[in-house]
Amino acid sequence: MEMKNISIKKTDAVIEISGLKVKTVIGYNESERNRFQNVKIDISYETDITQSSQTDQIEDAVDYKTLKKNVMKAVQLSRFNLLEKLAAFVLETVLKHEGITDATVKVSKPGALRFADNVSVLLSGRSKA
Repeated sequence: MEMKNISIKKTDAVIEISGLKVKTVIGYNESERNRFQNVKIDISYETDITQSSQTDQIEDAVDYKTLKKNVMKAVQLSRFNLLEKLAAFVLETVLKHEGITDATVKVSKPGALRFADNVSVLLSGRSKA
């Protein structure tokens, strides 16, 4: 399909990564401290896509594959008692990426409560840069 030559001044976009499954040590009970458990992570971030939407080059975009790998590695190596702390850690990891101005993360722990599918923490923040 041929695209018309259009001029974009500044375009902020929201990009989402949903359903990222990672194993980590999470929980404060002794039985939880000795085993890996699944957590599910959803990431939503805001970035300027003015350049990348014109050039179609990965160098002009936030590479979400690299972001995913960095988040997964950081979470796999983490050891937290509380889901709240893990969510703050994930948000901080996301906001460290160049080009990300705002982000929201949702970290869920399936099976954390009896009679519930999961417990989730939803946290938003803005880059200091």
